[in-house]
Amino acid sequence: MASVQAVLSALEVFSRAPEKAALEQANTWLQDFQHSSEAWSTCNVLLLSPEAPPAAKIFAAQTFRTKVTYDLADMSTPDLLQLRETLLKALEAYHAGPRNILVQLCLAISGLALQLPAWEDPVQDLIDAFGRNPATVPALLQFLTVLPEEVTTNTKIPITDDEYKERASKLLTANATKVTDLLAMYLQAPGVTFAVQTQIFNALSSWLAAGEVVAMSLVNSPLLPYSFQALSSDELFESAVTAVCDLIHETQEVEDNMPVIELIVPQVIALKPKLAEYKDDPEKIRGLARIFAEAGEAYRSLILHHPETFFPIVEAIGECSAYPDLDIVPITFGFWMRLAQSIGKKPSVSPLFMDAYRALMDVIIRHLHFPADITSLTGQEAENFRSFRHVMGDTLKDCCYVLGTEQCLMAAYERITNALSRPNVSWQEIEAPLFAMRSMGAEIDPNDDKAVPKIMDLIPSLPAHPRVRYAALLIVSRYTEWINRHPTYIPYQLQYISGGFEDADQEVNAAAGQALKYLCQDCKRHLVEFLPQLHSFLATMGSKLVQDDKVQVYEAIAYVISAMPMEQAAQSLRTFSLDILERIHGLTAKTTPATKDELVNIAHDLENLEVMLGVIQSFGEQLPAACQHTHQEAWAVFEPFLAKYGSEYPICERTTRVLRVGLTFFGATALPIMPSVLTRMASCFESTGFSSYLWMASKIIGRFGNEEDPALRAAFKDVYERSSNKLVSILHEKHPQQIPDVLEDYLQMLLQMIEFTPDVFFPSPAFAVAFRVAMAALTLVHSDIVFAALDLLRTIFSHDCLVPTSEPPPPKFPIYAAAIRPVVEREGQELISLLLSGLVGDFPEEAIGMVVTIFRVLGGLWPTQLRAWLPPAVQQLPSTAAPDQVKSLFLTDINSSIQSGDVDKIKYAIRNLHRASRKARERRRAGPLEG
Repeated sequence: MASVQAVLSALEVFSRAPEKAALEQANTWLQDFQHSSEAWSTCNVLLLSPEAPPAAKIFAAQTFRTKVTYDLADMSTPDLLQLRETLLKALEAYHAGPRNILVQLCLAISGLALQLPAWEDPVQDLIDAFGRNPATVPALLQFLTVLPEEVTTNTKIPITDDEYKERASKLLTANATKVTDLLAMYLQAPGVTFAVQTQIFNALSSWLAAGEVVAMSLVNSPLLPYSFQALSSDELFESAVTAVCDLIHETQEVEDNMPVIELIVPQVIALKPKLAEYKDDPEKIRGLARIFAEAGEAYRSLILHHPETFFPIVEAIGECSAYPDLDIVPITFGFWMRLAQSIGKKPSVSPLFMDAYRALMDVIIRHLHFPADITSLTGQEAENFRSFRHVMGDTLKDCCYVLGTEQCLMAAYERITNALSRPNVSWQEIEAPLFAMRSMGAEIDPNDDKAVPKIMDLIPSLPAHPRVRYAALLIVSRYTEWINRHPTYIPYQLQYISGGFEDADQEVNAAAGQALKYLCQDCKRHLVEFLPQLHSFLATMGSKLVQDDKVQVYEAIAYVISAMPMEQAAQSLRTFSLDILERIHGLTAKTTPATKDELVNIAHDLENLEVMLGVIQSFGEQLPAACQHTHQEAWAVFEPFLAKYGSEYPICERTTRVLRVGLTFFGATALPIMPSVLTRMASCFESTGFSSYLWMASKIIGRFGNEEDPALRAAFKDVYERSSNKLVSILHEKHPQQIPDVLEDYLQMLLQMIEFTPDVFFPSPAFAVAFRVAMAALTLVHSDIVFAALDLLRTIFSHDCLVPTSEPPPPKFPIYAAAIRPVVEREGQELISLLLSGLVGDFPEEAIGMVVTIFRVLGGLWPTQLRAWLPPAVQQLPSTAAPDQVKSLFLTDINSSIQSGDVDKIKYAIRNLHRASRKARERRRAGPLEG
């Protein structure tokens, strides 16, 4: 067969190290082949041919599975029954493996069984065919393992909910008892091997996980006791652990399952001594931890009500939590969290549980210790450990929930004081309980007057080790709400924070910045009197701080300013802002070009100003006297600064962000300078092509678009036309994919214009450019940009000027319509092609509604043109995304909708095309060589 040789040739490409293009070509060919009808017979030949190479046989088995999932809809029942015989024959041929082929065949048979009601009892048929001969039993067990998984998880199989429910019931529910009896029989068969026993446990787990085996049905089954006995076998341990966990999980409805729980719990508790026996075998401990944690969670209510019987499970979980391997410890965390929640709802609780959580807290703090030699951790190991500490911190909160935060904080406090009382104590012994205190900070009572004062008094006396100081500063950050209620501690904390800025360790500096920010945020009213001190601090220390820390200081200062009376706040803000504006003005006035370092420092200044204004936001509609003319003074600084340095990208980014928060701060007061700002944005974009200037222009249009000031509306027109012309020149040199940021900000500006300034947007010669740019944006694989482009096009097509609802229409509507119609008629063919390509390609799911709206308008207002535009646009869609029969159906449905005048039906045609293309893409995404 020629097709057999063609498949072999395509697969051979993957065995070499070819060019990427050759790989893609072979991959595409194999995907197309899998779609074809001849794949059935070709793959059967490959599977049953002794001479076929292994890769070809695997591909053939995978193809059967793929085609069973996607391609059965057009086959008749006799053909499907013949396919069943083909697959069973192949399964017989491969009953001994290889396993990857065996699994694919079992998946294909499972998928066929789900879709073929004429196959009365697939499970019994497979038992009859493969269950009598010991040599073929492994193939049967593989089928029984994958059947529940395939039936319950393969959502790609195209059947209705009703068909699924009926068929799944027949395949799984009706056979559950038969299958468990069969598994029990094989388990006890003489000469049964470990490999078969492992398969039995895997099959049992699969049926349990699918919810098809009721736990109570196993009360008298040997499967239950043997699952526990198998835990003593190295060969069976992993599969037995999974089976036991699934079995316990199925008994979590305690009242319905007490007889089987009474059998399970003694056997679970009997495993507790194994923790000591296997202490040097982490994999065994991991398996036991899974069992204990599963039992703890499933039987939580029994543990709480009958601790005399069930508490050994809690003790066992505690031992697992204390195990030194930190990959195993988190297996227990879900249990401790849920048990704490249950304890919290009870009026009283046994002291046993209090002791368990005290022990847990000690264990967690011990796990929090960094290694004695921290350099022994690789970069990734250190990062993983830091991340895991925060997970352990959540478990400390569970301890607080049970024991009370005060008791937990005092326990951590006593660990530190005990450590400090010993000579030569390691920093790790102090840092770990400090980290614990920080983790528990969210649980503290802001009015606490016992534990937290002791901690606050302790902090200044801690060793000056960087890791200790870092942890202590983060405690200050976390406890600032408490400090706000106890302001006498503020001077001491400010002093400690100030010392953190002077530390040589950058992480300590960052922690000091964070502590100052939160202290000022939560205690801002108490810190007003300290503002001169903070201003002096910036003057003396500012140049020594790295920018990340400096920006936190400015943010902190802004919080304090926001707590002042308005006039005083305005004056303070002016003081800090003028410091920055003076430096900007100084750089602009320099006769020599700025150095790189000077530009970096000014960009940092701009960031600090933005952060301050961002915190304060606004003083309201009526600005205080100190701010009345600040916008003009500031623009007098920024305008020449942008003229000179606006071509530097960091300066552009930072300045426009400051202008944005300034727009919010000054509000309507800034209106007089807006024409000048817009003109500068236009000229800067013309000279640089930086998108941030368009972004800023769109914010101004959105804020002042309704204003009728002639100078402002002239500025709107100016920025619209100059930016459009610049974009045309950019697109002559670059592909749209190279300037996504420019396209997005231009489109966002247009969306503001069409909403607020349609009198500028439509009549301008730039409208044709705007329409073309929106079309170009549809070629990008950027959801936000595609949304913006479609939103703009939809707004254009659905504008009331095209179908006026009032008589006479508003006077400008005919002008708008006269601008829209020729552009649509000129660009319609290409627009339709782009919309359909995106529809079967990369448009996000949520964008389909906008495509529908555009098509409905076209069908209603341009029906003749739409019918002419569609055939070539549909024809060019790749068959990989839209098969020929799908294209044909789409054209028929659209034409029918237009002819009948019922354009609402266009929606269904578009959604059907999208659904069919998505299905085709999903199939291809899996790839021809994936199972």
